[in-house]
Amino acid sequence: MVEEFKYMGTTLTNQNSIQEEIKSKLKSGNACYHEVQNLLSSSLLSKNLTVKIYRTVILPVVLYECETWSLTMREERRLRVFENRVVRRIFRPRRDEVTGEWRKLHNEELMVCIPHLILFR
Repeated sequence: MVEEFKYMGTTLTNQNSIQEEIKSKLKSGNACYHEVQNLLSSSLLSKNLTVKIYRTVILPVVLYECETWSLTMREERRLRVFENRVVRRIFRPRRDEVTGEWRKLHNEELMVCIPHLILFR
């Protein structure tokens, strides 16, 4: 019996805790996002293309080896927060129709923008 071991590059513990693994994957995903940030925020690219870039470049970094994860609600929330943050950056703030002020998109609006993309719902 061991307390932890590495399987397919993922550290598994006898407590089935993957908090450090998720933390590491999110850190890698943030680094990947910052590498392509200028590309994703370019007004020359369509939203569909930037979403495809997100799905093919950033998501695989975060979700690599996720088959071995046994997620709790806390880890699911952390992954959802990461995804919402990136998608908000892609779709940029919008001007509120009533007040005329700029605001970030709400979670419900993100699901309407790209319902097929949100993985953790």
